[in-house]
Amino acid sequence: MTSHAYVPDQEIPAWMIILLAAAAGIIVANLYYAQPLIGPISAATGISPGAAGLIVTLTQIGYGLGLLFIVPMGDLFENRRLVLIALGITCLSLLCAALAQNATQFFMASFAIGVSSVGAQVLVPYAAHLSPPQSRGKAVGSVMSGLLLGILLARPLASLVTDLFGWHAIFAISAVLIVGLMLVLARYLPQRHPPAGLHYMALMTSMWTLLKTTPVLRRRSAYHALVFAGFSLFWTTVPLWLASPAFNLSQRGIALFAFAGVIGVVAAPIAGRVADRGWSRVATGVAMSAVAASFLLMHFWSSESPAALFVLLVAAILLDFGVSANLVLSQRAIYALGSEVRSRLNGLFMATFFAGGALGSALGGWIYAHAGWGGTTLLGFAFLLVALLYYLTEFRAGVEAGHRA
Repeated sequence: MTSHAYVPDQEIPAWMIILLAAAAGIIVANLYYAQPLIGPISAATGISPGAAGLIVTLTQIGYGLGLLFIVPMGDLFENRRLVLIALGITCLSLLCAALAQNATQFFMASFAIGVSSVGAQVLVPYAAHLSPPQSRGKAVGSVMSGLLLGILLARPLASLVTDLFGWHAIFAISAVLIVGLMLVLARYLPQRHPPAGLHYMALMTSMWTLLKTTPVLRRRSAYHALVFAGFSLFWTTVPLWLASPAFNLSQRGIALFAFAGVIGVVAAPIAGRVADRGWSRVATGVAMSAVAASFLLMHFWSSESPAALFVLLVAAILLDFGVSANLVLSQRAIYALGSEVRSRLNGLFMATFFAGGALGSALGGWIYAHAGWGGTTLLGFAFLLVALLYYLTEFRAGVEAGHRA
């Protein structure tokens, strides 16, 4: 198995950025394919309505455990091998999901998909490892564009494929894509051997120490946990709002709406360049304010009209723009803290903000059922208000959040 060598002080090649971005998107999309398919999957595998939520929840639990216990291994083991092993498990898990005949089989496959899909989070730091400091934000931002595209495109793609070929097909197609990705990464991804040192248990213990002693990590994790809670709240409930009598959109129409919202990911590479110029503090405030403004826009312009649908689409793009930018700004600050702990920092950061996303998703259905769209948008704004109030504490003397990193 061969790979291309790299020189850390040189610019990362454009083709490597494209490869890492595509790989991150293809892998992370597996976490979201099942979300719009809960109905047909439950009907086919005999999952009761009360247990249907486990289809998504088990995947999220698996991913959270993988972020905490597998991603940090990137500071211990050769990274390319770790990625390829994870992808092999992902492929097998996807095939099990495609062939599942009952609830137990699908639940086990969902959990395994979640755990093994953390290979994407071993890949993302490669952009930082391979880039010189002066262009690290640009590289990370470009790769994160791919990851965010995977998150945003997974749901509408799953809906469209299911409409054409049935729900099994999306998992089978993804398994084939993962096999192809494994072959490409085995050929082109450079090896990265972390410095020798810690054993696994010492590595795990060190994560708590890192969390206690790294204020940049705590602050950035809190910011994006709240931002991602709003993001997940929106994308969990907006299909219900679009399908309601207010708009009466079909599944295909909802999928097209989600496709249009993807425009917002253009913020990721822009945010990376802004961070490289040392403007992270202002950009962070702008990014979170954009997400807060999107919820206010949705709340105050929610009439049942074509104009309201257009405003909702604009708000979705603005929301995705702010979320994408804030994610890249946060990762740029965290990755600058040191290559020897980068995988552990990334695992802690990702686990924290995905927990925020899980909270947003869990509260989304409940708040929509009890308080309608108006209550949903107010809750989304509340998440961002807390984030912005915390952000204002940065301006006290002595607070450092990685802005010049």
